[in-house]
Amino acid sequence: MIQRDAEQAATRLARGFPVVAITGPRQAGKTTLARSLFAQHAYVSLEDPDQRSFALEDPRGFLARFSGGVILDEVQRAPQLLSYLQGVVDQRPVMGRVVLTGSQQFGLQTAISQSLAGRVGLLQLLPFSMGELARAGRLPADLDAVMLTGGYPPLYDRELSPELWFPSYVATYVERDVRQLLAVRDLDRFQRFIRLCAARSGQLLNLSSLASDCGISHVTAREWITVLEASYLVLRLPPYYRNFGKRLVKTPKLYFLDVALAAWLLGIRDRDSISIHAQRGALFETLVVSEFVKRRFHAAQPADLSFWRDNAGLEVDLLFESGAALRAIECKSGSTFASDWLSGLKRWQALGADSAEPPWIIYGGAESFERQGARVIAWRDLASEQGSLLGCQ
Repeated sequence: MIQRDAEQAATRLARGFPVVAITGPRQAGKTTLARSLFAQHAYVSLEDPDQRSFALEDPRGFLARFSGGVILDEVQRAPQLLSYLQGVVDQRPVMGRVVLTGSQQFGLQTAISQSLAGRVGLLQLLPFSMGELARAGRLPADLDAVMLTGGYPPLYDRELSPELWFPSYVATYVERDVRQLLAVRDLDRFQRFIRLCAARSGQLLNLSSLASDCGISHVTAREWITVLEASYLVLRLPPYYRNFGKRLVKTPKLYFLDVALAAWLLGIRDRDSISIHAQRGALFETLVVSEFVKRRFHAAQPADLSFWRDNAGLEVDLLFESGAALRAIECKSGSTFASDWLSGLKRWQALGADSAEPPWIIYGGAESFERQGARVIAWRDLASEQGSLLGCQ
C-alpha cells in the first residue's frame, strides 16, 4: 500500500478528538486509510442497504453495538445518525473512538457542524500526490504521463488504464452522487456541464458564459458548480486583492483537483495528444495547484491559497500568506526557461508586495536553478520542495 501523507494528521487528530472525519472524493482512499490506521475498530459501510436501514430506523440500537471503536463509512448516507452519535461520544469521550468517512463535503460537514461541533477533527483526503507516488517509486517517468494518469488510487492498485477507468468513474459519480445531491433530470446535460468545466480549468470562472454554453440558467450553473466542489472534483481559487488597489480581478479561478480527470473530460487519451494540446498549459497549472491543495489538506489545514491578476492580464498563479509575507508561485509547462515568465511576478513586486523568499517558477523542465531573483523548480522536484515552501511537514 502506498503510504499517505495524511496518516500523520489523522493520527494526531485521533489523539485530540473523540471523532475523526475523513472526507474527500470517491475512490481517493478514505476507507483504505481509515481501516489501515484504525484496524482495531469495527467497520460498517452505510452504503449497505441493511446497515443504512438499521441506522435510520433505530439509531440508538445501531450505535449500541459498538462499545469499542467504529468506522462509519459513507456516513453522509445517514446524516441523522450524527445527532445520536453526539450523546454516545459525550457519555464516554474516548479519543479516536469514532471514525467517519464521507464523499460529499457539504452533506457531511453540515451535519457535523450541527451535531458534533467541537468533538470532531476534520481531515480532507484527495488522490495521491506526486510526493506520495515518488516515495513509493510509482510516479510516472515523464510529465505527460503524470497528467494523463493523475492520482486516483485504483489506477495504481489495479491493472487499469485511465481511458478505461475514468468513463466508469464519471458515470458512477453522476448516477449516484448527483442524484443524491440534486434533482437533475437531464444527466446528459450535467455531464456536458462537467466537460465544459474541464475546458475552463485554470481560467477565471465566468458563470454566465458557462451557463450559456451549457444551455442552463446562471442560478443552475452556480448550483452545479457548488455540487462539483462539494464532491471534491473542483476547487474555486479566490483572488488576492488586499492592499493592491482597486484595478484587480476579483473573480475566482476554477481548477480540477485531479489533472487526469480534467484531461480525460477534454477528450485527451494519449501522450501525443497532450503534448500539443491547446490546454496543456492550463492542465500543467491544474496539476501544480492541485499538488499544493493536497499538501495542505493532507496536513489537516485549509488550502489558504489565492492568485493575483491585474486588469491588464498580468498574473501570479499562486499566492499564500506566511506570517506577514506573501509567497508567489508561477506555473509554466514549457521545458525551457524564458525571461517573460517573470512579467507577472515583476508587476506584482512593483506594487510593493512583501515577500520573505524569492518567487518560484515551477516548470516542465528537468533541472532546477535560480534565475533573475527567482527559483526555477523542475516539476519532479516539486514533491520534495513544496513541504518547506508551504510550511507543512
